Amino acid sequence: MAMRAGEGSGKPREGAAAVQSVDRALTALEIVAKLGAAGVTEIAAELGVHKSTVSRLIAVLESRGYVEQLSERGKYRLGFTVVRLAGSTSAHMDLPRQSQDVCEALAARVGETTNIAILDSDRIINVAEAVGSAGISLRTWIGQSCPAHATSSGKVLLAELPAPELRTRLTRRLDSFAPNTITDLPTLRTHLDQAHRQGWAACEEELEIGLNAVAAPIRDSEGRIIAALSVSGPAYRLPPGRFAEIAHEAIDSARVISRRLGYAG
Repeated sequence: MAMRAGEGSGKPREGAAAVQSVDRALTALEIVAKLGAAGVTEIAAELGVHKSTVSRLIAVLESRGYVEQLSERGKYRLGFTVVRLAGSTSAHMDLPRQSQDVCEALAARVGETTNIAILDSDRIINVAEAVGSAGISLRTWIGQSCPAHATSSGKVLLAELPAPELRTRLTRRLDSFAPNTITDLPTLRTHLDQAHRQGWAACEEELEIGLNAVAAPIRDSEGRIIAALSVSGPAYRLPPGRFAEIAHEAIDSARVISRRLGYAG
């Protein structure tokens, strides 16, 4: 008798069981959060499963730091991993408020527009901005999404990614926006390695003709790069000869924001 597709391999059933286990683990976390502290019996009753199933789930969650056992026997509460993840989210949400005055001070010093950007897949999103004091100012970038590979902020944010994740994020062809846009991954990787080594990145008319920019990393309490602070201006006011000077200013300002977010490095 012919075997039906998938029959005997067990893979579809195994996949469904894995999804169910993930769902139960997340629900268990929600139960612990709701109750403040809960034992295996309470969680099993809420989930409607056997205590042995919950014991296995809790063992995995505890090994990863998502829950921790209280001195009271059998009770669990949320662990430090949940706090760390929540802190990372809070850092992102707090960025505009913690960054605005620093951006304004930097813009006043260098006379050019400053921005705070975060990484979103293969693009960056600008979440804060201060317009420079120079006579001719650029358009507003706040809220705009830009291709990461063609921006100084994007280079800073991509530079810390492991090679596999970088390839995953940049799965599509690297579009060209100006004659200087980097459109092949090996060349971009070289630029990212340089940004990683020197602690800042620059773009020389790569997003727009006549537009240059320099960016420095902003770190959270765990030392991870979660945003970039950039200074951008017309090429005639911000030529490559000023990149290192502006980078020094950007790095100092980015460190102020990083300290506000809990980074002690």
